[in-house]
Amino acid sequence: MTILTSICPRCGEPTEEGLCPQCRAADTRLLTCETRVIAVYCPVCDSQKRGKTWSDLRMPREDFIAELAVSATSIHTDAKDIRVTVRSEETGPNRTTCTVDVEGTLYSVPVRGTCEVEILWQKEACDRCSRISGGYYEGIVQVRATERKINAYEREIATNIAEQAEESLQESGDRLSFISDLEESKDGVDITVGSQHLGQTIARMITGALGGRYTTHPKLVGEKDGKALYRVTYSIRLPYYQKGDVGVSRGNYFEVRDIDGRRLRVFDLQTGMTRTLAEDEVERLIGNIREAESALVVFTEPNLVGLMDPKTYRTRELNPVPWTFPVEGQPIRVLRDEEQDRLVIVG
Repeated sequence: MTILTSICPRCGEPTEEGLCPQCRAADTRLLTCETRVIAVYCPVCDSQKRGKTWSDLRMPREDFIAELAVSATSIHTDAKDIRVTVRSEETGPNRTTCTVDVEGTLYSVPVRGTCEVEILWQKEACDRCSRISGGYYEGIVQVRATERKINAYEREIATNIAEQAEESLQESGDRLSFISDLEESKDGVDITVGSQHLGQTIARMITGALGGRYTTHPKLVGEKDGKALYRVTYSIRLPYYQKGDVGVSRGNYFEVRDIDGRRLRVFDLQTGMTRTLAEDEVERLIGNIREAESALVVFTEPNLVGLMDPKTYRTRELNPVPWTFPVEGQPIRVLRDEEQDRLVIVG
């Protein structure tokens, strides 16, 4: 022992200064806990309320319970190498008892602490569910087609887009962008939305996917905090022709790739070139590429290709088109022109 070495006044062991690490650790409380935590949740959608703010629960319930228990604990700031374990037990219909075990080091001395936290679960309707149950909405997206009824494909796409837009906005934190009703009628689809943001997003995405245009029609319904309240109808008009329609113009077959007002951007199925057509240049339609069938390539020659008719299983001879490369024994997609009793290669 040198003259620079101090003696711990409690245990008499050598130490650098004051109490030795073991005595300091023994005098320091590693862990303190709140005995009770109140957790407010929505019984309909399981959203959680913290302060005045609601948020969707995006983790397993067990992880959320552990998070609540840990948030009720306080670990000494000098603790190092901390390891926390939470064990929980449902002790009542609205009570969960958690045991929090903490291990670590204090002043290089291994230490351990344990405490219990009781979580009380309180039910309350969240802001979103309250609005839905009260019939609140800010807009309606009406999907219709020009001079025709929308088909099953367009209904499915519109419905899927609406649901995807709702999910995306809510995941980004926009909880009040909800769909309160989605109704299909003989004329089209009506989507009732909880926010104008969602209504505009759905209208923009549907017209982007299916073509057409939309217009907005606001209606004053009241006033809140000195601000006018509007409900907006987003009126979507899908074009008469659809993307993927295959038709005839001047004796040539084409596929509609895009619609801009009254003009069509089409793919010429004979030459493989892209061009534009006015709607009144379309003589008739034979179908849509979604309805294409697979025909087996039986043979190929420089100026002839033989396809097996998928209905009759007979070989039919067609002129090859320069933008395809049929291979014997492989399928190729075709549409049937019933009026001309022809198979049309579409890809």
